[in-house]
Amino acid sequence: MAATAVRYLRSVGAPTTAAAPATSAASAPPRPALRAVRDDERAPLDPAEFRAVLGHFASGVTVITAPGEPEPAGFACQSFASLSLDPPLVAFMVGRTSTTWPRIARAGVFCVNILGAGQGALCRGFAVSGGDKFAGVSYGPAPATGSPRLAEVPAWIDCTVHAVHTGGDHLIVVGRVEALGTAPAAARTGPLLFHRGAFGQFRP
Repeated sequence: MAATAVRYLRSVGAPTTAAAPATSAASAPPRPALRAVRDDERAPLDPAEFRAVLGHFASGVTVITAPGEPEPAGFACQSFASLSLDPPLVAFMVGRTSTTWPRIARAGVFCVNILGAGQGALCRGFAVSGGDKFAGVSYGPAPATGSPRLAEVPAWIDCTVHAVHTGGDHLIVVGRVEALGTAPAAARTGPLLFHRGAFGQFRP
């Protein structure tokens, strides 16, 4: 919920615009211990090799959006996955240095827009930092949270923030699914895929 995201923002010293409801010590989730990694704890891995090897794993591409003022927030994200059926949960990963994530955290809600094969340019627009990423982009409010639902995406998942966990230099954001849907006409083109630094298509 929004309170989970607000607690996260407070734990890292970021400003919040909404107060989190009071919780008892017994019901509040434990905060993960944060500490620096010592040099002798680092794996002997070359970051470039790490990226190159992991790049062989093909993934779908999404745009994560949230309502905001003066304009909505959004960023391109390939680290997205379904997590649980009961309750219905999904997850995405975002860098801890992201300037978009704090805005999504303050909103406490988000919409996962799953991109189709012909939406590479749309993805690139949301992959840049700064500026109005929604300029010239058609969208409407997702039914449960009001987060931007981008036009002509094959599928969308409307969520509230359920939990936030630390994962090295990234955050693992868990969302509870409140609504979801597909656009059959857009889905016929297949998904937009990302593999070894380039976009691709699925050909059955």
